[in-house]
Amino acid sequence: MFVALFIWSAIEPHSRAVWIAEALPLVLVFAVLAWLYRRFRFSNAALLLMSVWLCWHTIGAHYTFAEVPFDWFNELIGSERNQFDRIGHFSVGFYAFAIAEWLTRRRHCGTGLALLFALFAIMSVAAGYEIIEWWYAVAEGGDAGAAFLGSQGDEWDAQKDMLADTLGAVFSLGLFLWLRPDRTATKSVP
Repeated sequence: MFVALFIWSAIEPHSRAVWIAEALPLVLVFAVLAWLYRRFRFSNAALLLMSVWLCWHTIGAHYTFAEVPFDWFNELIGSERNQFDRIGHFSVGFYAFAIAEWLTRRRHCGTGLALLFALFAIMSVAAGYEIIEWWYAVAEGGDAGAAFLGSQGDEWDAQKDMLADTLGAVFSLGLFLWLRPDRTATKSVP
């Protein structure tokens, strides 16, 4: 499903430069997940949560996040800003579930430490990504730089994006505690 969506996104994207910049993390994450597949079987919940970001980000890459046709939702919540990007950042936090699952099922640490590590890992990735967005926007400049940055005129966009990533992680870790895939998952391949 992801490969088909990725191919669609590559066909006449709104900005080829932005698509290339946005496609790189998609390819890297998908490659890591494909490589891990035979080595560790994530729970269906983890796979579903991780696929949300992959699909959401792929759509954002095609349109650029500020230009995704998401008016119905923006109008529903009374927002003048396109919130597609913010929801995308929230879905980044879903990877905390998989991180906690990996750590607990592989018995690298206890549940409490796994939850903290997963939360801090997402927060670190969020901060790092905002720095990369800034560097790309400065280096590329012009419309492509502004489209990749995606701030839509909000001077606090980077901070709000990092908060959305963090809240997504908190949500997914709450889901992790409820589902406890470390107790119910099938035995993973070492």
